[in-house]
Amino acid sequence: MAQRILIVDDERDFAQGLARHIQAGFPDAECVLAASGAEALELLEAGEAELMLTDLRMPGLDGQELLRQALETDPQLTVIMLTGHGSVEAAVAALKAGAYDFLTKPVNRDDLLRAVAKGLDRAKLLGENRSLRELARRPELDRSLVGSSPPMLRMKEAIAAVAASDYTVLVRGESGTGKELVAASIHRLSPRGQRPFVTVNCPAIPEHLLESELFGHVKGAFTGADKARRGLFVAARGGTILLDEIGDVPMSVQTKLLRVLQEREVRPVGSSETVKVDVRILASTNQDLEARIQSGQFREDLFYRLNVLTVATPPLRDRREDIPLLASYFLEQACREMGLPSKTISPEAMACLSARPWPGNVRELQSFVRRLTVFCPVEQVGMAHLHQAEGGRVEGCAPRQEAPLAPYKQAKAHVLDEFTRSYLDHVLEKTGGNVSEAARISGIERVSLQKIMKRMGTKSTGGPRD
Repeated sequence: MAQRILIVDDERDFAQGLARHIQAGFPDAECVLAASGAEALELLEAGEAELMLTDLRMPGLDGQELLRQALETDPQLTVIMLTGHGSVEAAVAALKAGAYDFLTKPVNRDDLLRAVAKGLDRAKLLGENRSLRELARRPELDRSLVGSSPPMLRMKEAIAAVAASDYTVLVRGESGTGKELVAASIHRLSPRGQRPFVTVNCPAIPEHLLESELFGHVKGAFTGADKARRGLFVAARGGTILLDEIGDVPMSVQTKLLRVLQEREVRPVGSSETVKVDVRILASTNQDLEARIQSGQFREDLFYRLNVLTVATPPLRDRREDIPLLASYFLEQACREMGLPSKTISPEAMACLSARPWPGNVRELQSFVRRLTVFCPVEQVGMAHLHQAEGGRVEGCAPRQEAPLAPYKQAKAHVLDEFTRSYLDHVLEKTGGNVSEAARISGIERVSLQKIMKRMGTKSTGGPRD
């Protein structure tokens, strides 16, 4: 789809001259002209442009006010301002107000084409990011991948991106981080989403049976093979197969998997003929495959065949802000499974869950919440139930004390402050104290983040920039 460029200038001849230069340099782009700021706003509201070049000085609605209103209509619009030589200060003000670039009149052709090229690249990137975010918010993802932290949002965008292709995907991450859920989401969002999704737990199948499970066998291929078996690759034909924990596959099977990836065909055990399979291959691992390659335990050529696209699942320690959401989700799920009325978690107990290290990641949290559901006979999970579920002291939490229970609002405020302080410490540690980078990661305006830091007494060590 052609990118559209809106040129706004009350001097019609000048605008047409710009359009001719741009069309010569970017024949696939479409130029639209507007003789006033008001006309430009009408075109923008109709979605007529991804890039706008506008004169600063115009009768009626000038370029500065047009910039303000245009960015209100579309905050991601890329705007290049055109100014006279005597208006550099105004151009700088426009940049501060959100303009992407500015050019001085008379406009140099090379400078014009260079600025337009950069502007179109930016507009394209923003458009792609917006599409990925919209796709990442689809219910198919949200039902299984709970969390709204920056690492989770980045992972959802990656899932949405790789799902659109038919390339092989390697899902990497620690145990318990939801790699199988990620693979299932990739399949659901892909064009193969309505076809079979077959998961193979590679370490769970004995080595002497794994080849037969994957590729099938003919009758009489080995002792006990009293009838032919088609194999899981054929069962997944037209859909997707997930090779879970691919790092544990023995070398003998790795060689045969390489052929499947290269030729898209399998040879059943005991057969001299191959069978074509139209299947998308996903693989997951919690292992350091590069290290296994160095130790001779994993084929390097297979690794490169699998590692066409990669999605990394973040550990729970990198997305602590998701713990309250995850704990509530798992509690509701467990109550449904046990046929119990819905329960809630007290602020004190939630703070304790959020402070715990969770080396087993999301899987460990889910198991613990299921235990809480069993040990909590009332409507709200409290500290007593945490201690009972753990059989004593809960790791990462202070011992239970017989102290008066604070009022709800006071307890909630305390938990929120503790979470905020912990989050700030974590994000600033991750960015080396760089507030600007911390603001980008957290999705908070830099000024707002500084206000929160001041309120919490958190200091940055990022140096002069911050």
